[in-house]
Amino acid sequence: MTKLTRRHFIAASTLLFSGPIAQMAQAAPVSRSDMWSTWDSQVTPANYDPATSNPWGFHPRFLPVRVQANDGLTPGDIHVDAVARYLYHIEEGGTAMRYGVAIARGNLYEAGTYTVRRKAKWPIWTPTAAMVKREPERYERYADGVDGGPSNPLGSRALYLYVGNRDTYLRIHGTPEPGSIGGRASSGCVRMVMAHIIDLYESVQTGSTAILYPAEDALART
Repeated sequence: MTKLTRRHFIAASTLLFSGPIAQMAQAAPVSRSDMWSTWDSQVTPANYDPATSNPWGFHPRFLPVRVQANDGLTPGDIHVDAVARYLYHIEEGGTAMRYGVAIARGNLYEAGTYTVRRKAKWPIWTPTAAMVKREPERYERYADGVDGGPSNPLGSRALYLYVGNRDTYLRIHGTPEPGSIGGRASSGCVRMVMAHIIDLYESVQTGSTAILYPAEDALART
């Protein structure tokens, strides 16, 4: 019979058992493209008419409407009137589609001229380091990112705003909080009703210019 020494036992144990189980790595957030059509249906009201459908209950002035555009504006560009809380998408022929939006609260809103460098359907979302630092109780739990879907803060679609090749981390995006439309609610971005930005998304081309005009507090300081 083979004699099992302490040394033999330790060597065998090393083969049979590894060290302490390492903490499982957090899976990267995903957006399931096979669910996109289903999610689109979930966030679009039954018998949807952009001009009249309003199950969200906000003021009717924030519903999409085609309006006359000012002279000299470039078709394809986006203009955000931060005071009236309107986004205008300029069309050929001197018209524009107007949508109600929400803008960032306080000094988080950043007026300026940007370029739409990227578009995404049902995007994933990760809070910026600045957001986590500023409000850890609100954002730290999401630091590893959030899967795309109806509860994702970026909603159904997102337009990514750049200055040159630099991502500003500002977005024009859908929101799971449609009651915020007309107010100041976000951490820097421009929010739209999910059904509305689904309509807008197809008409916006990458490379388009997005101009975000100053909000009322900035105008009061001038």
